[in-house]
Amino acid sequence: MPRLTAGPFRYRRYADAYMDVARRYAHVPLKQAVISPSALSLMYPADPLPGYAREAFIEDLLREHETEVRRCLDKGAHVVQVDFTEGRLAMKIDPSGGLLGSFIDLNNLALSRFSDEERRRIGVHTCPGGDCDSTHSADVDYAELLPSLFELKAGVFYVALAGEREPKRALKIIREHLKPDQRVFVGVVATIDPRVETPEEVRDRVLRAAEYIPLDQLGTTDDCGYSPFSDDTSTSRETAFAKIRSRVLGTQLAAEILGER
Repeated sequence: MPRLTAGPFRYRRYADAYMDVARRYAHVPLKQAVISPSALSLMYPADPLPGYAREAFIEDLLREHETEVRRCLDKGAHVVQVDFTEGRLAMKIDPSGGLLGSFIDLNNLALSRFSDEERRRIGVHTCPGGDCDSTHSADVDYAELLPSLFELKAGVFYVALAGEREPKRALKIIREHLKPDQRVFVGVVATIDPRVETPEEVRDRVLRAAEYIPLDQLGTTDDCGYSPFSDDTSTSRETAFAKIRSRVLGTQLAAEILGER
């Protein structure tokens, strides 16, 4: 993480610039990812910066995050996804939950700047990391994160699940804490696994999730790791698209079965 050396804090580029590029190729609704305020808050050093208090930095950070999300929404993003990979890692760094609680509070301060209607189009992504085909917090029990995750005032959640050792246990926790006005997209493809899942495997993962989550609140997604920050060559374009194709076909197979019930 870069270290802030002086204020004021400003973005040099907003994520809607990537939407401009994507629109040249995509003919379906677009989801645009942005980094969370809690992750960016780690840029401020432990010792106060002369002439730029942490409180001033947080206010600038929240304003810049709000600006970025609004720019994406105004350009028609179907959903703006706030990447919150540091959530699970926070429990590894501070098992007391204090750090995670501060992250949740800060992100909720940002989310509170949007209306209920706008928050329905704002999602939060969580995963154990995927840089260089490895994880940073897969050893942390999801039970330490998920109850707090659904306290975020967002309308959509994307939960990496395909790579979990105990997906059924995680689904039970999601069922207990998912609120009626929230929707969850569960990971059904393990992106850092080089093996391409079959549509039938994906179908079975969707059917398993449907045992715990109401269908009108359930969607599917990929775990993280197709193009990590530190390594974008380990998973080829062909493999990535093959996995996405299996997710789409497998989800369709599951939908056909669920529609008959």
